[in-house]
Parts: sequence; C-alpha cells; structure tokens
Amino acid sequence: MDKAQCACGSLEVRSSQPPQLTAICHCLACQKRTGAPFSANAFYSVDCVTISGPSTAYVRTADSGRKVRMHFCQICGSTVYWRAEASPSVIGIAVGAFADPSFPAPTLSVFEETKHGWVQLDETVVHFQGLPTGQ
Repeated sequence: MDKAQCACGSLEVRSSQPPQLTAICHCLACQKRTGAPFSANAFYSVDCVTISGPSTAYVRTADSGRKVRMHFCQICGSTVYWRAEASPSVIGIAVGAFADPSFPAPTLSVFEETKHGWVQLDETVVHFQGLPTGQ
C-alpha cells in the first residue's frame, strides 16, 4: 500500500493499488503550487484511495475553465493531493509526499512550453508541449 503524507504527518493519503500514471507537469500553476520548476504527480483511481486528517482546499480555475481543488495540510501547508473537475474519477497525489526514492519514474512530461530550459529528461519520458491530444 502506497502512503503519502504532508511534512508534519497530519494529512495522509493511502492507496491500495499502484498509480495509473506518473507524470511531470511544467505548467505555471504547478510551478507556483510547488515552488519548484515542475511538479511530479501520481494519479490514482479515487476508488482505491483513503484520506485521513484535516485539509484545507484551494480551488483554482484551470486554463480549460474547469476547477481544480488542491488539498493542503492546515498545520504545515504541504499540498498532498488534488481533484480536477475534468477527471472526477481520478485523484492526483504529489510524488514528493510519498518520500520514497524508489517511487515509479514518470512516463510523460506535460506543458513543456513553459519548461525551464535547464531541466533535462531522458528519452524514456514522452514529451508534450501542452496536454496530450484528446485530454
């Protein structure tokens, strides 16, 4: 079972299944959310996830016009997970919240149109300037 949690351990997310997808996002919203040049994200079916501990949600409007609800710890401020209106059956969890160096590597990289030029990814990652076609 995968376990992600905030820095202080008050907010925890557990999954009974492996992620459906692990991806890197270079969009400006993710850069601002993480304070880093990109975010590393694991996506799970909501049916296999349990959440414990209090969170506060920040709701932002994505470029698509749909809402993204990002949940962060009320004590330490770590963003642990998010839900997007565009994908109601999926929950995104910050890979860093797992604190596991052996966590599965990302398979794709999105919004590379705003990727920092010094970020280098190997050829095993599929690259997209925006979202993959059909998203």
